[in-house]
Amino acid sequence: MAVKILIKRKFKEGNLKMAARLLINHRNGAMQQPGYISSETMQRLEDPFQITVVSMWKDIEAWEAWKNSETRLANENEAKDYLVGQIEYEHYSLGLPLE
Repeated sequence: MAVKILIKRKFKEGNLKMAARLLINHRNGAMQQPGYISSETMQRLEDPFQITVVSMWKDIEAWEAWKNSETRLANENEAKDYLVGQIEYEHYSLGLPLE
């Protein structure tokens, strides 16, 4: 079953250009992974340094494989100096059961 993952990051002030570069690198890596479907990046209106990526995957296993990959972990390690606090993840399945 397809899943959507919300990835919430808060970047330090003055780092939005770096944030854009890092997130593009993340997306490029994800696009090469089995099970990747799509993603979009959103900037919070009330706090422009709060960035949420909504990533869609074929199933939770595909997402977990990417989340734990060496490539993604290296990208996250590079980003940590530009972040405030921890990255937050929320996992959602699509739709509701009819019965």
